[in-house]
Amino acid sequence: MQNYQILVCEDEVEIGNAIEIYLKNQGYGVHRAYNGKEGLEVLARQTIHLAIVDLMMPVMDGLTMIMTLRQSYDFPVIVLSAKSEDMDKITGLNMGADDYITKPFTPMELLARVNSQLRRYAKFLSLKEHQSEDERVYTVGGLELNNDTKEVSLDGNPVRLTPIEFRILQLLMKNPGRVYSAEEIYERVWNEEAIATDTVMVHIRNIREKIEIDPRNPRYLKVVWGVGYKIEKG
Repeated sequence: MQNYQILVCEDEVEIGNAIEIYLKNQGYGVHRAYNGKEGLEVLARQTIHLAIVDLMMPVMDGLTMIMTLRQSYDFPVIVLSAKSEDMDKITGLNMGADDYITKPFTPMELLARVNSQLRRYAKFLSLKEHQSEDERVYTVGGLELNNDTKEVSLDGNPVRLTPIEFRILQLLMKNPGRVYSAEEIYERVWNEEAIATDTVMVHIRNIREKIEIDPRNPRYLKVVWGVGYKIEKG
């Protein structure tokens, strides 16, 4: 097993201790932080492959930490919270999280999600290394997506997307004109069976607000009513 390093950012000491034991028993390296500020400090000095981040923490909360780290890092982030409401989950995903676990949780559930995210991340890195130059930049009209730098621009102006938004736009821009259903987008981006397509709609709306001059009359990201979504050919 690759020596993956995992950041556990959790202010409840007992929960953090338990997570550390579970992860170390699986051979992972573990780094601890007790608030978002400490978590960012760990990232500045240590290579991290995955972060488990609690939402409710002192000094700097988990959402603020995730929004900040997403400006520089693309490793998986799993949100850990006592909140179970759908809107809290959607907020966490919108801010850049890749997965969400609600307290209380079982060790098996936590490890399954960690292992799944790390497999996906390893595959992502491998594909990135083997991409040809043509596969690294997608352009439709004035919209450009760069796989290497994870940057998107519109008419030369940078567009800031969350990692999930980036992957959705990447999927659509790879095949302009092709219509993807919400279920298909979810399964390809989240790499699991579609169970929460409302989340896809939230992300699509956010992307449209960022890449369209007039979101009500979109040029690029269009809805095919009753079918799905597509990027219009340039």
